[in-house]
Amino acid sequence: MSDPMRKHFWLLGLLLPLAGHAAGIPEPVLPAGVGVNIHFVTGHERDLDLIRTAGFRFIRMDFGWEGIEKQKGHYDWSAYDKLLSNLEQRGMRPVFILDYSHHLYEEAVTNENPVTHLTHRTTASPQHPDSVAAFASWAVASAKHYHGRHIIWEIWNEPNISFWNPKPDVQQYTTLALATCRAIRAAEPDATIVGPASSTFPWDFLESFLKSGVLEYLDAVSVHPYREPRRPPEIAAADYQRLRELIERYAPVAKKDKIPILSGEWGYSTWTRGVSLETQAAFAARQQLSNLLNGVPLSIWCDWKNDGDDPKENEHNFGTVLPDLNPKPAYRAIQTLTRELSGYRITRRRAPDDQKDYLLVCTDAKGAQKLVAWTLGEPHQVAVTVNGAQTLSAVDSAGQALMLKLDGNRAALDLTSAPQYIPLGTGTVEEP
Repeated sequence: MSDPMRKHFWLLGLLLPLAGHAAGIPEPVLPAGVGVNIHFVTGHERDLDLIRTAGFRFIRMDFGWEGIEKQKGHYDWSAYDKLLSNLEQRGMRPVFILDYSHHLYEEAVTNENPVTHLTHRTTASPQHPDSVAAFASWAVASAKHYHGRHIIWEIWNEPNISFWNPKPDVQQYTTLALATCRAIRAAEPDATIVGPASSTFPWDFLESFLKSGVLEYLDAVSVHPYREPRRPPEIAAADYQRLRELIERYAPVAKKDKIPILSGEWGYSTWTRGVSLETQAAFAARQQLSNLLNGVPLSIWCDWKNDGDDPKENEHNFGTVLPDLNPKPAYRAIQTLTRELSGYRITRRRAPDDQKDYLLVCTDAKGAQKLVAWTLGEPHQVAVTVNGAQTLSAVDSAGQALMLKLDGNRAALDLTSAPQYIPLGTGTVEEP
């Protein structure tokens, strides 16, 4: 790599995480933006205790319209009141997804499951004036009910695939999102609103949505950067850059460079055709780190808990814990990440000799530094010059202590796919 390219690469790692963030969006300081998807409302206090112990600070959960509006214009938030109280007691915040449709306002339609190709009857997504208005009214009532409770409101879930019925329609979704944003902003100007929570990066869908004027109202753009098991988290960088360019193209002048991207849902399954338990653990930590490196301040891992016991079922195996709450290696990896880097932000990526190597310098508010290191390639050793450190130790992804070889000011790091955390104190890492 040429010297100018090295300098650009170094600055990218330094500057992106420091971009401005709207109120309600966490700062890029670990573990403020570390989150996980759940699938429960009441009960499950033990789950919440374990989620908190792992270091997660956000949960993401469906905020179902039909379950709250039992009769037209009458809302029952009692179950979510309990969930929010349980979260607040544990120092956690919610991303509540304003979804889905309601049989009182839309008709039944037939939809086809894109995976099984089986058809089923469901309720059409809001696509007529009355149902759009009713959805927006419910969203406003909810935002007012939870005024000042630091909720991130997300409009729908993956509207570009089968969660929009009877089939995806960007204009229908955009109409709903605009109506909902405008109504919430009028009633609760300080509410935090994000969307569209798209499945992957559907570029035509995203551009149509972003150019609609919705960026005037959104605090962040949320996407779900899922990819195949052999494609690691780091390769999302190019997609984030392309999306950022789209956002800047259509953002109002006053909001240029002020609308962050959120990773609203993303995980890797340990089913028989997915990733190994060890790879899932490495990816869980690396997803958080690589997202922060790319200026993404909130990353929601999918999923908290395995949804079943069948190793041949993809959807059963995204969790960080088993159905009985016994931890998978991914749980330990997140717990180690949030413990070792608590209070730290990524300040730069050391220019690597090999682009597959990641050596991130992290700094806390007092100026203390830690080095986080891993590789996308085969395990190998790299030499790093550390000035001002007398001794060096490390912690691996499972939280086990490692001793490092220090020859003068040269440290030998054995890089693997799992991050390791090296306290530097007042020491500094030289560029190669």
